[in-house]
Amino acid sequence: MTILIMVIFVVLLLLAVPVGLTVAITSMLPSLLSDSFTVSGVYVLRAALGGVNSYPLLAIPMFVLSGIIMSRGGVSKKLFEVFTYFVGKRTAGVPCAVIITCLFFGAISGSAPATVAAVGSMTIPLMLEMGYDKKFCVALVATAGGLGVIIPPSIPFILYAQATGTSVSDMFLAGIIPGIMIGVILMCYAYYYCKKHGEDREKIDKMVNELHSRGFKQVFFSSLFALLTPVIILGCIYSGVTSPTEAAVISVFYALIVSLFIYRSLKWKELWGIFREAVRTFCPILFILAASVAFSRILTLMQVPQTVSAWMTGAFDNKIVILLVINLLLLVVGMVMDTSPAILILAPILLPIAEAYGVDAVHFGIIMVVNLAIGFITPPIGVNLFVASSLSKVPVMDIAKKAMPMIVLFFIALLLITYIPQISMFLVS
Repeated sequence: MTILIMVIFVVLLLLAVPVGLTVAITSMLPSLLSDSFTVSGVYVLRAALGGVNSYPLLAIPMFVLSGIIMSRGGVSKKLFEVFTYFVGKRTAGVPCAVIITCLFFGAISGSAPATVAAVGSMTIPLMLEMGYDKKFCVALVATAGGLGVIIPPSIPFILYAQATGTSVSDMFLAGIIPGIMIGVILMCYAYYYCKKHGEDREKIDKMVNELHSRGFKQVFFSSLFALLTPVIILGCIYSGVTSPTEAAVISVFYALIVSLFIYRSLKWKELWGIFREAVRTFCPILFILAASVAFSRILTLMQVPQTVSAWMTGAFDNKIVILLVINLLLLVVGMVMDTSPAILILAPILLPIAEAYGVDAVHFGIIMVVNLAIGFITPPIGVNLFVASSLSKVPVMDIAKKAMPMIVLFFIALLLITYIPQISMFLVS
């Protein structure tokens, strides 16, 4: 019966049935297909509702809301200006400023697609004005946007912690160095690309000189409240003043104060539309989360995790090989499935296998999220590609082709993170 259930699950996904509905249907099948399976539909429903009745999960809608407020409030523009002020005159300075902006905005929104939308809508037109190749600009933003789920606070980190019982704070700490490392690697590629293809220094210097004419004080202080956002959020968590959920609520109020009263880039009448967008964004995640919790309970009762673990540990007896196999599996999953259901379904299955080979749960969480971050920029389901395409009207496959060298570098970074645990665990006590 287990094989039949998994076949039906895959078929439903291939038929483009929504992931949440697919998971819900599959969760109900065992009780319908076999009288010996004593778990009823009522149990499945209770498991689903119980799975979302969780205090830490409240952080997700709050981070979604604060990210949308900051995006509408023009925070990404403030961040880009201050980073361009410092590095814009250097070779590849503007592309590097875009990557750093994605790092900072990722630390505000916790979402890769939100980072691409907020940063890309502002920086892509500016880079085109400065003479950069359109496909390169769009591919750079789409790839760097993937940092949004690696730099804390990250929604996938919260989901992984919920699925495995890992500390959210530890996951946030563990993501800092990998996120910065991948950002630096992307900046090195941007430098190589600009050295090879050249830049229109006249147009770039004109824009950077306009920033410099405003003076350091004006540029810095106009961006100060945007720069302080991740400092306040993460500072509250790591100082022990608040929990991640409480810090998420603080981020919403801070975003409102900055956008409404300090920058005055947001109108009161726009708030209703922002709240509606936040609800539309979070509700699918909530439904998938509820269905995935029920599905994971059913898989556990069917002893699927134990079966998969026994098969993999029997087929491979080497830690290096087993981690490579898990990475390849996650890369494939990331290409065809959204991050949230992938984490909620696979984390309870794969973590016991990794722990059997001595891999720490926090370290494995970073490996899993970085894998799925690559999925954001790989066809056919790469969400970042579709967001960037909608912003620029560049076909998805053209963006993917241009992003291929950056995807390869992302994969190299993944291997380093996988086989050098200290990269992830250095800041974790």
